[in-house]
Amino acid sequence: MNPITAIVERNLLNYLRSKGRVFGTLFMSMFMLVMFSFLMKSSMSGLDAPMNYLISGVIIMSVFQTSVNNSSDILSDISGGYMKEVLVAPIARTQISMGHILSGAVIATLQGVVTLLAGIVLGLRVNVLQILLLVGIMLISAMAFCAIGLFLATVSRNSPAFQTISSMVMMPLTFVSGAYIPTTVMPGFLLPIVYLNPLTYTTAIFRFIALRAYTLTTEELIDQGMAFSIGGCVITPLMGLAIAILTGALFFMLCVRKFNRADFSTIKVAARMQGGGAPAR
Repeated sequence: MNPITAIVERNLLNYLRSKGRVFGTLFMSMFMLVMFSFLMKSSMSGLDAPMNYLISGVIIMSVFQTSVNNSSDILSDISGGYMKEVLVAPIARTQISMGHILSGAVIATLQGVVTLLAGIVLGLRVNVLQILLLVGIMLISAMAFCAIGLFLATVSRNSPAFQTISSMVMMPLTFVSGAYIPTTVMPGFLLPIVYLNPLTYTTAIFRFIALRAYTLTTEELIDQGMAFSIGGCVITPLMGLAIAILTGALFFMLCVRKFNRADFSTIKVAARMQGGGAPAR
């Protein structure tokens, strides 16, 4: 079996077997979806499709958070000794990184699809072509976010540190991305962070598709926060998607470099744990 496929299948099985984890992630997505759909609908009354605007932001945000959080799986592999067994096999460390990124992206995309279906029930109006495009954007975005999360995990090297670092990164990026609060109403001193945030551009392209904003002019896209004018240069939704992909590629290379330099032989295996992180019996 292909090493990448084997890692993906293993991580998916571990995720599905963790019923509490699956329920928790889906519950939070549904909670945010309902809250923003009903409580904040009146604040978006000036838009042609306020439900599409709000729900699309919640969906892409759930993909982002799931992608980053699932990257912590590799920490369990390291502490449980499974990573040592993988590294002695004739597998390139690039394949290890890609396997973890793909598995996390698939999980995040599946959760995004469930949230998308729930959003349709709550009032999101999209056709079949839009659904296919949105799922494609979810998968591409999830891979970029998983690469960022995996890099944070390899840097932190343990779960408590990862939770702290990921929270420090995720919270600011979440609130300056435009997913919950439109970037057009943010103060000027936050705009540099907005423009450097890859989540800003994935949110923009996601809304661009959900709102069917293909006929809008560049000025109208800028006014609705789906395009950005930076020093006279306009970043369109498609250009923003390219920026997000390049950001993911950069962090993927950083992950591979970190793996190549890591010495996992110095990490202690958790007591009564075997390869794969399962308790010994």
